[in-house]
Amino acid sequence: MNAKLIAKSDFGPVVLIWADLDGNPKIARVLLSRPEVSAVEAAGELYPGSRPGSCREIDAVVADIRGFLDGGSVVFDLAVADLASRPAFQRSVLRAEHGIPRGRVSTYGLIARHLGDPRAARAVGNALATNPFPIIVPCHRAVRSDGGLGGFQGGPAMKRALLEREGIAFDRAGRVAAPRFHYS
Repeated sequence: MNAKLIAKSDFGPVVLIWADLDGNPKIARVLLSRPEVSAVEAAGELYPGSRPGSCREIDAVVADIRGFLDGGSVVFDLAVADLASRPAFQRSVLRAEHGIPRGRVSTYGLIARHLGDPRAARAVGNALATNPFPIIVPCHRAVRSDGGLGGFQGGPAMKRALLEREGIAFDRAGRVAAPRFHYS
């Protein structure tokens, strides 16, 4: 495995773990820093054998992630992510989440309904909680049905900041004030 550090971020370091799969670079994991642990520390613990490295394709993703974290309107190509390594249900959730455009949010329940199983809201939440590709698959765009933030690997402050950068408003109680949810 290779690791690529994205040092410049208002949210702390971000690390890409990637591998060359038959001449095709694929991202295995995007690690976000959290208040209690840096992505660099997490990468060292989770991928102790990883080594620094990059290539043209990974450098392009790094530039896009930097632009996104700086507030730019970036749509990531899912082809760069190693989706094949994920279970089928999680792949479907990640694809649905990837389909939520910038400046919109959805709920775990609406995503479940979109996938054909309205009772699977908790399973959708679990699939997003273990999303190995945050930012590339913008799981910060999924919120609870009451408009509450729900979880996020980078923590609630990062989730709210990313949503605000995309133009999402919040009410006084800290809930998303979306006039309409995606997939509704």
